[in-house]
Amino acid sequence: MSKPTQFYIDGAWVDPVESRLLDVINPATEEVAGQISLGGQADVDRAVAAAKAAFPAYSQTTREERLALLEKIAAVYERRAPDLATTVTREMGAPAGLAKHAQAVMGLAHLKQAIEVLKTYEFEELRGTTLLAREPIGVCGFITPWNWPLNQIMCKVAPALAVGCTMVLKPSEVAPLNALIVAEILHEAGVPKGVFNLVNGDGPGVGTALSTHPDIDMMSFTGSTRAGILVARNAADTVKRVSQELGGKSANVVLSDADFAKAAPEALGACFLNSGQSCNAPSRLLVRADQQEQMLEELKKAVEAFPTADPNGKGTVLGPVVSKVQWDKIQGLIHTAIAEGARVVAGGPGLPEGLERGYYVRPTIFADVRPDMTIAREEVFGPVLAVIPYQDEEEAIRIANDSIYGLGGAVQSGNLDNARKVARRIRTGMVCVNGAPLDLAAPFGGYKQSGNGREWGDHGFQEFLEVKAIMGYAQA
Repeated sequence: MSKPTQFYIDGAWVDPVESRLLDVINPATEEVAGQISLGGQADVDRAVAAAKAAFPAYSQTTREERLALLEKIAAVYERRAPDLATTVTREMGAPAGLAKHAQAVMGLAHLKQAIEVLKTYEFEELRGTTLLAREPIGVCGFITPWNWPLNQIMCKVAPALAVGCTMVLKPSEVAPLNALIVAEILHEAGVPKGVFNLVNGDGPGVGTALSTHPDIDMMSFTGSTRAGILVARNAADTVKRVSQELGGKSANVVLSDADFAKAAPEALGACFLNSGQSCNAPSRLLVRADQQEQMLEELKKAVEAFPTADPNGKGTVLGPVVSKVQWDKIQGLIHTAIAEGARVVAGGPGLPEGLERGYYVRPTIFADVRPDMTIAREEVFGPVLAVIPYQDEEEAIRIANDSIYGLGGAVQSGNLDNARKVARRIRTGMVCVNGAPLDLAAPFGGYKQSGNGREWGDHGFQEFLEVKAIMGYAQA
């Protein structure tokens, strides 16, 4: 492996212009898991220049050439998947099983999805005598988060490579080591020099330098709404395209005819997955008021299936959250919920029993949550579920839509037709009906302050393409 303190620029591992080191902390042990360098403007300038120089040739490669390249990347990625999974567990605390079967797998899944889309994607369309040509947008800047690092890297990198763009990646400085392995994979697979570049760093340093850079043609950002706003502001002066996948406070609407014995474990599984650190986690569970206690009984039984323990331990479902900063934020929101009158059904503040070290959060369920409570409005990003009672279906829909966010949602009902009607009225980019899994070919993204633009599948390709109209291309 390359030195973690180096950057990958123009097909080679290089030292930063200025040496500034940052410790990467293992959240399960609170010990140092590695070190990276924090880049700056000069490092970004080098990386962007390399991507700009590589663009003319790479943008003219054929579909077949790019397909062959992606297939090589997928093959190397598959071989390195165990390394990726182990690294994700070490630096962000995902349980080993989740890291192996979800965290690492999602990156490969996006690669394979990009390959399938590229095989038949229509880059040109003739309308009358005018040709509509979809061309790569240019040099792309990527800022990715720590919670699903490989998923977010590959759902940007794979479609960008597929359509002919070049790029500079800034992974999260909280969990950056897996991205260095991704760079090694791309290098081994033969990605031409300058096409993919990686500069580690923080938001004020590398993130701002990318967003403001005049030679970056588009920014794709995944992270908090607060940081996404800063990226958009920084990008405005150069009128570059900005695609954002931001925060969420998704509602899981359980209708009165739902199977509660099935809905309860599914609700906890969706909310607690990855220790609750998913932007689309359905952290608001809406249930009819006269059925709340019935649902709580099912939830109390279901929560026993979510043990919190060392992420490398056998059978661990919930590992730690990623950092002390995140742990403190979650504890503050739990205390606020109690102070505002929410009823603790399971969990609560403090470390889980038997764990004295690491950033572990007790899997927590609140009942009697009002829509105006902080726990019902702010994104927790931890294993905390807020049960909100409603009087009737119309109120349930109003509560679900009463949020600054609009990323995901869910509907549970024994009547599929009614579930479909409710799903259509929820103002979010995605809705899962009766526990349906995510579809990698479907667009991923949100309404309102959950962002703009879409990732995954053919919609993910569109973010990296400009449309050119050539009039008179065909003669009448």
